[in-house]
Amino acid sequence: MEKKICQSCGMSLEDEKELGKNSDSSSNEDYCCYCFSNGRFIKDETLEEMIESCIPFRITDDCPDAETARAKMMKYMPNLKRWKKK
Repeated sequence: MEKKICQSCGMSLEDEKELGKNSDSSSNEDYCCYCFSNGRFIKDETLEEMIESCIPFRITDDCPDAETARAKMMKYMPNLKRWKKK
């Protein structure tokens, strides 16, 4: 599987089992299983709510605190498919 990220939360999609599912149970290669299931988004939330819920998962060596993680996500997440302005 080529390197992809969830187009909702930005999670790295490294394994087939991490993919979301369409309504026909086929894999959806755009979204992870935590964001997308049965052909729809699991939670009806705003970009800002998604960023806040992702902060604990983004605190790493390159994002040592919540402020850094939030700032980093505010830069790239608005460009993901789910959030991109049309």
